[in-house]
Amino acid sequence: MSPADFVPDHSRPAYIWQQVADHVQKRIEDGDLAPGARLQNERVMAEEYGVATGTVRRAIQELRDRGLVITLPGKGTFVVER
Repeated sequence: MSPADFVPDHSRPAYIWQQVADHVQKRIEDGDLAPGARLQNERVMAEEYGVATGTVRRAIQELRDRGLVITLPGKGTFVVER
């Protein structure tokens, strides 16, 4: 699974940022993003997912709230050990 597989479902009652967060969570659960893996920066992720940078920023915040990633200022966002 990759960002290229992401297709927003506009019929689903969920914001696009939630759908991006769900997609990244699935990638983590499937092992595509292993513990310790660094996520791409927001600009690159926005390009990969075909969404705005603010959408990715909110999706990453949601992933932090879910306890799936941690962001270290100046270093990046990383998948946490589960």
